Amino acid sequence: MTDLTLDTARTILDASLAKAAEMKLKPMAMVILDARGCLKAAVVQDGTSLLRSEVAHGKAYGALALGMGSRAIFKRANEQPYFVDAINTMARGALVPVPGGVLIKDKGGKLVGAIGLSGDTSDNDETCAVAAIESAGLAADVG
Repeated sequence: MTDLTLDTARTILDASLAKAAEMKLKPMAMVILDARGCLKAAVVQDGTSLLRSEVAHGKAYGALALGMGSRAIFKRANEQPYFVDAINTMARGALVPVPGGVLIKDKGGKLVGAIGLSGDTSDNDETCAVAAIESAGLAADVG
């Protein structure tokens, strides 16, 4: 696989929805970006709060922008807050440095995109994303 196809993105979204239901998570927003950072697919469940979609996008975008899952960005933000703040300023505030943004890689380790989930705890968002990516036969990189 060289690119993240729409069919694969939709498979990941469907698996995310199923996992969120299985885990009984709060209403979720899910955004999938391809490796270029372009929107591939998104869904917002009924009952989410107003900015959930933007938060989900920021988690995925941040993972792509820095080449690491948002869990690693969160860790770095705690260790080097000025650096992450500077990067986020350069990105015009588009990064959300908390877990829930996961890089999507093919089985050969090539980056094909990222997913961001927002709605429940950051740890639950991330767990849901990882399960969905793996169910599509791809590799998840949380950082």
